Amino acid sequence: MAKTLLVVRAELSDPAERARFDHWYATDHLPWALRAFGARRGWRCWSRNEPAVHFAFYEFDDAQQAEAGTAPDRIAPLVADFDRVWANRVTRRRELLELVQELPL
Repeated sequence: MAKTLLVVRAELSDPAERARFDHWYATDHLPWALRAFGARRGWRCWSRNEPAVHFAFYEFDDAQQAEAGTAPDRIAPLVADFDRVWANRVTRRRELLELVQELPL
């Protein structure tokens, strides 16, 4: 049982929409996704190298929880809402990452 992260990489086609996307993701999408997935916690970041690239992270206790939490019936309403709001102005990819090593400080 290894901690597993869902990572969503989103790239805005127009960097001028960053503030709108940031507000929407913070107040709407991230809280909803966290509840829908049943994730332990969630956070998000903007790339310092590519200012139009946003990452969201959702942490699960293990891969089985991550797979169940992101099953098609649970993720479909979020995908539909994302597509409704952003259409083809934001492309995204999702990856499940299973932790293989973690070192204490």
